Amino acid sequence: QIQLVESGGGLVQAGGSLRLSCAASGRAASTFTLGWFRQAPGKEREFVAGASWRGGVANYADSVKGRFTISRDNAKNTVEVQTNSLRPEAAAVYYCAASGILATIPHDYGYDYWGQGAQVTVSS
Repeated sequence: QIQLVESGGGLVQAGGSLRLSCAASGRAASTFTLGWFRQAPGKEREFVAGASWRGGVANYADSVKGRFTISRDNAKNTVEVQTNSLRPEAAAVYYCAASGILATIPHDYGYDYWGQGAQVTVSS
């Protein structure tokens, strides 16, 4: 069982930045692939970024490439995503997720554990 707790959400102006953090706890948490998803009102949950358990492989959604950066610290069992140049359409609840699959899968069905979510609001 893995527990995930997000932090760092908030209100930011368009063009601004936020750093979202996720603390993972539980047995072998550091060996899980960790990812970030987001869900805006009325929309399906979508993949944002993911990092393999060794941190050497990171994948990003096309919509955030070049602006978001995911990083993880296995010693601290944390994964963060630095979000830059935020656009109004980035406003959503951002979820941290953990997967027992080694590869970073850009689909929510590949993830077994989820955090409670962190709200990100982007004002235009």
